[in-house]
Amino acid sequence: MRSKPAPIKKDAKKEAAKKEEKAPEPAPEPAPEPAPAEAAQAEAAPAEGEAAAAEEAPPAEPKPPTPPPADEPTSAPVDLFVEDKNDTSVTIIWSQPEVIGHSGLDGYTIEICKDGTEDWKAVNEQLQKASRYVIKNLTTDDRLKIRVVAVNIAGRSPPVTLSEAVLVKEVADRPKVRLPRFLRQRYVARVGDKINLTVPFTGKPKPVVSWTKKGQPLDPKRVNIRSTERDSILFIRAAERDDSGVYEITVKVEDFEDKAQITLQIVELPGPPTGVKIVDTWGFNVALEWTPPSDNGNTEITGYTIQKADKKTGDWFTVLEHYHRLNATISDLIMGNTYKFRVFSENKCGLSEAAAVTKQEAKILKTGIDYKPLDYKEHDFTEAPKFTTSLSDRITTVGYSTKLLCSVRGFPKPKIQWMKNQMIIGDDPKYRQICVQGICSLEIRKPGSFDGGVYTCRAKNNHGEAAVSCKLEVKQATIADADKK
Repeated sequence: MRSKPAPIKKDAKKEAAKKEEKAPEPAPEPAPEPAPAEAAQAEAAPAEGEAAAAEEAPPAEPKPPTPPPADEPTSAPVDLFVEDKNDTSVTIIWSQPEVIGHSGLDGYTIEICKDGTEDWKAVNEQLQKASRYVIKNLTTDDRLKIRVVAVNIAGRSPPVTLSEAVLVKEVADRPKVRLPRFLRQRYVARVGDKINLTVPFTGKPKPVVSWTKKGQPLDPKRVNIRSTERDSILFIRAAERDDSGVYEITVKVEDFEDKAQITLQIVELPGPPTGVKIVDTWGFNVALEWTPPSDNGNTEITGYTIQKADKKTGDWFTVLEHYHRLNATISDLIMGNTYKFRVFSENKCGLSEAAAVTKQEAKILKTGIDYKPLDYKEHDFTEAPKFTTSLSDRITTVGYSTKLLCSVRGFPKPKIQWMKNQMIIGDDPKYRQICVQGICSLEIRKPGSFDGGVYTCRAKNNHGEAAVSCKLEVKQATIADADKK
């Protein structure tokens, strides 16, 4: 290979001439004006001199190449501080160096050493690109010095070191129970409901959570507790009345603790009132009294519902709802009727399943009139069975269901029997027997050829019996009918 030519040094005389040209020259004295002939000769002489100097001047020398700038490390990183820490790790963050240079920045090396020593060790095997790093697997209660070095092709930068050694231990944060708004009041649920209450809290390191009820630990067979670093869950699969009470949660971090209480009320339907009785009857009115139920369903009684029933029909009708007193006057009763009364208790779950019924009855009489009923003979409505519509002979096809119909009257209501060829059909599932309002029907489901014969409907009561018959013929299906099927 050809070696590079050595750089040509500039002529010292020319450099001195340049310096002299740069120095300020003194102002020239005014020269006397030459004669015209002398001036012409003077102008011609410099022109010839310049042409001669141009012919004698050497060629211009080439400029040497500018050498590349040398590689330099960056300045030290800045703003190093601890972002977070716990019992086994420390998180640090920093900012990049203020001066990086043309060599750029390849990454960072994080180094630690125990306080009181200078045995620095790198904790990252590869250069860290980001300006944040989590130093893990540390020993609790160690005091460490931490520093960060920026690295590029030129080498390591000056380190930036934390001003104080760091104690490897989670910063204790006072615990605080963040009780939700709906749990600050009494929490009401029904018997059998699923209870799932989440109570969030804060605190570092991880708080120790405990639950008690009336100062005693909870029964794990009834109540399940699941706790995390941020909340605790109280879970009851199927609530019972005994689960009602005040539950207390305690969150503890070292010597600090915080408590909160939850009042849980498990309710159900109340029992019926006790001791309902008729106090007085006058005109078309009845006065009632009763006492509250012995079991209120673990919640307050919100009212009562009063119903009446006429002895003739036995149907119950509501006369008062959501009634709050323990006595009531029932008005607008019908003269000549005899009444019974019953009372339901009510709470936020609803009406009691049973009611308290009056033992005595109240008969409403019209005052001032002595009613004497007329003597008359009751009409005898008894009648032996009699068919008002007879059975008709029928022809049907094999596989097509058919019905036999007739109607009968009689009092008392006669008992109906269907027979085939004088044999009682009974509960044969092939036949469906219906008798409503004296209309009797026998349905023969998909009859076969052997179902033909004489069918008889017989009606019987205490005053006699009657019977009607018809003939049923079952034919084989034709080819066209078979195709339709």
